[in-house]
Amino acid sequence: MALFDYAVRLHREDPDSPLFRDGEPYPDDGQHRGRKSRPRQPEDPRRRGIEVAAVLDAHFADPSAVPGDLAWAFHDLDVPIHPNEHIAAAACRVDAERVRETGRWLVRHATDRCAATVGLALLASVWDDDDIALIKTIGLLSNHFGPLAARALERRRGGSVALLWLAERVTGWGRVYVVESLCKVGGTGARPWMLRRACDGDYLNRYFAGQVATAAHLHEAITAANPDSALIDHTGLVLATMVDSGGMGTTLVHYPPAAAVLQAHCERAGHQEPSVQRFFIAAQLADYLHQAEAERIAWPEGGRERLLDGYLALLGREDWCAVARAGLAAGDPRVTWLAGALGPRLELRAFTDAVNDG
Repeated sequence: MALFDYAVRLHREDPDSPLFRDGEPYPDDGQHRGRKSRPRQPEDPRRRGIEVAAVLDAHFADPSAVPGDLAWAFHDLDVPIHPNEHIAAAACRVDAERVRETGRWLVRHATDRCAATVGLALLASVWDDDDIALIKTIGLLSNHFGPLAARALERRRGGSVALLWLAERVTGWGRVYVVESLCKVGGTGARPWMLRRACDGDYLNRYFAGQVATAAHLHEAITAANPDSALIDHTGLVLATMVDSGGMGTTLVHYPPAAAVLQAHCERAGHQEPSVQRFFIAAQLADYLHQAEAERIAWPEGGRERLLDGYLALLGREDWCAVARAGLAAGDPRVTWLAGALGPRLELRAFTDAVNDG
């Protein structure tokens, strides 16, 4: 089955959600797992893509060659899944219409992911807005095709709308690639979505949470009058994600408005109805404010201590603790982790006493 047809079939089963397990295993899984030897990457990363570019050069040099000739031409080569300068250069050495024709055929008909990847790389190297539907559909198989699909959509008029469509339907690494592209291109509908839905709680959100906060002007949004609950909740998730983003993305220490955004979140969260997720986020942020690293944020005089007291007061409220205790009784893993890790350290007595009594 063509990879494109496979993506379409899975998408039709649940059009508004990500593909289960990113669609893996793909239809060509057997051919790839069954190879006697995997293509090896060159020791010098700058040489990645040279072999693929050589195959493309030979193909385009033959005026009688057709796209189908490339269907299995890349199977035994190291094919980069990210934008590659050698493949892009091969595309630029040929008439653009022939490049588009070849790229479209490979994305639409290739049964080998290597050929489909090269086709997508060709489409990412030339400009044509007619290919958006093709690109975003193969991009649903986002763990493999996400980097090139996101790059291709970045470069097209209307690409922001397509990126938003794709962002709602990808998770894991695919979400990283697509959200990072959204942060670059923005667009009319991008900011509201990034302020409320960009982070989905996955560990890999750490790569882009800080980019979202900056590109979507989170400081401006959360300090405005009457932000909605979705914005407040997502702000808390973004902040909690940035707490653990060291080595992956922007941390709170390196986010200039951190103190103001934390303060605004604490104030806004205090007016919300309690939930397990809100308790979980507030506890994570309170624990962070306990740590030495939090002292490196540019606080006003006594700001860190006042904010910590604010989160602890919130976590000590009986209505919030009651929701957390109910979550613990139901076996919610978030509350179970809090009970063992943060509850005693934060001295959340209204919560931990009930845990100990249980």
